[in-house]
Amino acid sequence: MTTELKTGGQYGYLRIATEEAFATAEQIDAILRLVAEGRADKGTVSLWGFYGTSPSERTTFIRERLLDLGELRVQAMDECGIDKAVLALTSPGVQSLFDLDEARGIAARANDRLKDACERYPTRFVGMTAVCPQDPEWSAQELRRGKEELGFAGVQINSHTQGHYLDEEQFDPILRACADMDIPLYIHPQGPPDGMIGGMVEAGLEGAVFGFAMETSYHALRLLTTGVFDRYPSLKLVLGHGCEGLPFWIDRFNYMFNAGVRSQRYPRLKPLRHSLHHYLRTNVWGTNSGLPSPASIKLLMEVMGEDRVCYAMDYPYQFVPDEVRLLDAMDISHEQKVKFFQTNAEKLFGI
Repeated sequence: MTTELKTGGQYGYLRIATEEAFATAEQIDAILRLVAEGRADKGTVSLWGFYGTSPSERTTFIRERLLDLGELRVQAMDECGIDKAVLALTSPGVQSLFDLDEARGIAARANDRLKDACERYPTRFVGMTAVCPQDPEWSAQELRRGKEELGFAGVQINSHTQGHYLDEEQFDPILRACADMDIPLYIHPQGPPDGMIGGMVEAGLEGAVFGFAMETSYHALRLLTTGVFDRYPSLKLVLGHGCEGLPFWIDRFNYMFNAGVRSQRYPRLKPLRHSLHHYLRTNVWGTNSGLPSPASIKLLMEVMGEDRVCYAMDYPYQFVPDEVRLLDAMDISHEQKVKFFQTNAEKLFGI
């Protein structure tokens, strides 16, 4: 008989899912309009041209559950024994939109809607602020509103913003606001920009199967290798999907980065105060969203430290209760499970 999953500390810990998505109807409508007009990049066309219009059982389920911030979502959490969900506006947020007034308005109204949901379910939902990185100064102000007025616990940036990355100078107001206000920065994937995507769409590999992780790990490495964490030592970066593979590759990244610095081959790469290992263990947290793999989770704990790895499901894109049962049964200590499922997230997000 399959064990019933229950909330409330079934095995001596609460389960906090830290990368769970929602959408608003006007966000989806705006993205689909860009797709219809031929103005969206290839990754967005592939992702939302499918999820926004396909009549399949999977896409219908996902659209319905993305738009729900009520009973359906809570029912799904109960079915999986999830006590709390950290919610963020689904990828690509408003980052593919060209009209700044529209993008800012959609993000702000999504934040207001999420605040209402968190007030209706104060013991179940935790919010992350949606911003409009196309306008970094406005985004910094919205981050302050998110933390001080709405009570949100972090911010989600859906990786590149029209092919641009957070290490670029124009985005410094966002990084500075996150560091100054102690707001965890969750970088979530979207499809690679047109300059990177190459033949991935034709190969069926541009999305969550590969392209997401490739593009988002590239984004994270740009932050790690360009002195961002030397400028902002308190900045907290969160990456999903097994920390987008960085812990597996960190030894090679560190060796080759330092070789590149010594060679003076790349003008942008300068000596850092610490190794890349240091930043990974000091400034970065990883979640297992979409990666219910005990072996991968153990690797993250070994490389990053057991205090820096958090549970996530990736609802509604991935909704498999048996994955929770698998992770409950992981061959790690009870103390490590408490950290993984509950207390690491509580400390990181201040919940």
